[in-house]
Amino acid sequence: MVRVLFVCLGNICRSPMAEFICKAMLAERGEAGEYFVASAGVSDEEEGNPVYPPAKAELARHGISCEGKRARQLRPSDYEKYDYILCMEGYHVRAAARVCGGDPQGKIVRLSDFTARPHDIADPWYTRDFSTAYAEIEEGVRAFLDRA
Repeated sequence: MVRVLFVCLGNICRSPMAEFICKAMLAERGEAGEYFVASAGVSDEEEGNPVYPPAKAELARHGISCEGKRARQLRPSDYEKYDYILCMEGYHVRAAARVCGGDPQGKIVRLSDFTARPHDIADPWYTRDFSTAYAEIEEGVRAFLDRA
């Protein structure tokens, strides 16, 4: 089983969007049983909070539910638990490596690094552009699954 952890800052916008987009894609492909997918944040500021309502609404516009998801912080033990730690931006890659005590196996990368145009996925909390975040995350998840 391939274990994938998506990471952003607080685990209320981008990384839960990625988690549930990925789960939906895996279900469409008939591969849900081959993966364990979750998400976390590098910060503890949103610990226990639900997915941010505009992010939840964007997922719902695409027929995807994230009901029951609560934010959690990345833990050092996640490094051994997951095969891939896919971050939304370079800052998260560096922060995740700090939390995990380094990245000797090279498993902490940006999600968009799997696409033809690697870049940081902007935080819709600040940009208010949840549709662009969704599209960029979907592109990254699709590219990741095509290569995994």
